Amino acid sequence: MYKCERENEILTIMSETEYATVEYLARKMSISPSSIRRDLRNLEERGLVTRSYGGVRLAHASGKHIPFSLRSHENSLQKKQIAKAAARLIHPGDVIFLDGSSSAYFVAELLPSIGSMTVITNSIDVLSYLSHYDVKLYCPGGIVSNENKAVLVGGYTQSFLQGIHVDVAFFSVQAVREDGSFYDCYSEEVAVRNILMQNADRRILLCDSSKWNRSSTFYQGHVRDIDYVVSDRDLNLFFRDPTPEKYILA
Repeated sequence: MYKCERENEILTIMSETEYATVEYLARKMSISPSSIRRDLRNLEERGLVTRSYGGVRLAHASGKHIPFSLRSHENSLQKKQIAKAAARLIHPGDVIFLDGSSSAYFVAELLPSIGSMTVITNSIDVLSYLSHYDVKLYCPGGIVSNENKAVLVGGYTQSFLQGIHVDVAFFSVQAVREDGSFYDCYSEEVAVRNILMQNADRRILLCDSSKWNRSSTFYQGHVRDIDYVVSDRDLNLFFRDPTPEKYILA
């Protein structure tokens, strides 16, 4: 495939998703990641795409949200490291909540090897994965989100979650600012997480470093109100916070 043909195919794929990782494009087009990176550099120089760590976005995207199948490949190595560190905070017999983030999904992949526990999740992908294992699993019901097709949200979901208590809640967000506030782009999921932040003994934010000092739309909370933040880089160098013991380096 000639270079111009590859670049056109990249743009065609991204017209459907608006965001893609290098690994996703390489698999989709059956060419090497290094070739994809060269093509992306050329497309960026022409002003057609904007590259970020591990992926690329159309330069004039209309704001379509990134599907879970692509988010799960974005910074996946860092997210898996974070998941391993976060899983050490789980005790056998715990009742656990996992949100619809790809970071929480990587935690779910580790649960079958930990021991007996109960899992509550509004993530369709986590439900599907854990249904194959001997894990006590609860789905809060609700409707499939229009914003993020990988999660269940709405009044029924919130009503169910308001009536439960969990030992530990794992969640992630789109953006974490230097002042410790964090935000997300999915308003319906913010409402779900707010309930779990009130009903959990331990609240754990999973935060890969690509989310540091970024912006998003809906305020979710502040690090002072949660118990741990797990990241792939030293958060003591980022946050101005008097409680560095809550920051766990993966």
